[in-house]
Amino acid sequence: MKIGSLAPVAPVVLAPMAGVTNAPFRTMCREFAPGLLYVNEMVMATAVVHGNAKTERMMTFAPDETPRSLQLYGSDPVMVGEAVRKLCGEGRIDHMDMNFGCPAAKVTRRGGGAAVPAKPKLLRAIVKAAVEAASPYGVPVTIKFRKGLYDSLLTYVQTGRIAAEEGVAAIALHARTAEQHYAGTADWDAIGELKAAVPEIPVLGNGDIWEASDAVAMMRHTGCDGVVVGRGCLGRPWLFRDLVDALNGRAIQPTPQLGEVCDVMARHAALLAQHMGENLAMRDFRKHTAWYFTGYPVGGEMRGKFAMVSTLGELHDLIGLLDPTTVIVPGGERIRRGHTNGPIRVALPEHYLDHLDDDVVPDDDAVMAVSGG
Repeated sequence: MKIGSLAPVAPVVLAPMAGVTNAPFRTMCREFAPGLLYVNEMVMATAVVHGNAKTERMMTFAPDETPRSLQLYGSDPVMVGEAVRKLCGEGRIDHMDMNFGCPAAKVTRRGGGAAVPAKPKLLRAIVKAAVEAASPYGVPVTIKFRKGLYDSLLTYVQTGRIAAEEGVAAIALHARTAEQHYAGTADWDAIGELKAAVPEIPVLGNGDIWEASDAVAMMRHTGCDGVVVGRGCLGRPWLFRDLVDALNGRAIQPTPQLGEVCDVMARHAALLAQHMGENLAMRDFRKHTAWYFTGYPVGGEMRGKFAMVSTLGELHDLIGLLDPTTVIVPGGERIRRGHTNGPIRVALPEHYLDHLDDDVVPDDDAVMAVSGG
């Protein structure tokens, strides 16, 4: 699979996840599987253009990180074009992904994220602006989106066709609707339908890849060109090693024992401390401990202690209390991580669906960073 001039060693992409896929997390993933496309967490076009300290921190890449991949959110074609031009012109990125799948109420109620594809003229204008801004620099643009807002308003095939017509290098479908959120089962048949409708560019599937075998099954079932992995890698950065092995016909390594998991945890926490300072890092790392322990019989009391960890020293002391030979419970790899809620009531601007053929730019400048969908 090629995305523009980029040729990952396997057709695997890390989905951008707010508060998760920062530089330390991507480093952990790259250490298990270098040469893949690891996408930074989503940033707002407006914040990129006007300058924002938090956004600058979020756009940090490791010194040896390549390719540098970033997801951008925006609903104003002019602002998106300026943001992409700035990022490419400053040589900060090698790949730009655009978000049209975020189902968060704070985004969709302003007509952004997953709401944009319901307005094909607006979608086309945004995509066109991004591609035109990135093209002179040789930076490929990809887009990620959902099936639609509801089962009664499916937009994924039309979105894929618009992307191909406007020069997008690849597309990714999270095979759920915005209403479905993260509940239920991803509709892999929709990924196959999208691939059939947009054969000229790579189509990647996203949804319910918990083990490497799921990626093989998805590609076989749908004919898609690659996979995007989100929640399945939370607390399991070695999943990318397994994916590369599986997609190259090699045997999958056994699931790590708890001692190996703890070594990875300690490395991850240390990188976070270097990235944001120990105090903030350990608070941020608390959610990761729950993901790393998913499927391991650690016990509620010990999990609670890890969920309150405040220093690297305390983390190492707690790790020392665990049995390193503990193995994951049967089926533990498939226990769902991250968001599982849904269905939800999709929040939209008043009368948003009354005129789907307009290209009015929504007022979403106040929206802060949220999940990439």
